[in-house]
Amino acid sequence: MNILIVEDSTRMRETIISFLRDLAENMFECVSGPGAFNAYRRWRPDWVLMDLEMPRLDGFTLTRQIKAAYPDAKIVIISSYDDAELYSAAESAGACAYVVKEDLLALRRILIESV
Repeated sequence: MNILIVEDSTRMRETIISFLRDLAENMFECVSGPGAFNAYRRWRPDWVLMDLEMPRLDGFTLTRQIKAAYPDAKIVIISSYDDAELYSAAESAGACAYVVKEDLLALRRILIESV
């Protein structure tokens, strides 16, 4: 499985990588929204793990852009906020799931179930 992590926090990217390393054949990293669309186009990952809050381009906008160009893209929004409105906004943007950063076990389950 190939995974693209779009997260501006180095610490959080490292945490996600260490938590999912055994599930992925390749893990690609992107630190900003504007670069993530090009990273998706270049690597065509099986999954995108998308931070919600990033400078210059938020995760919802980027999810909509990727899904418009690549309707089969599988994107999980990863956020610090456990909020019903954000869950709904993630779904409206085209994300497959919304996971709170404190619950990376839920993220593992989503990825494992997709195999």
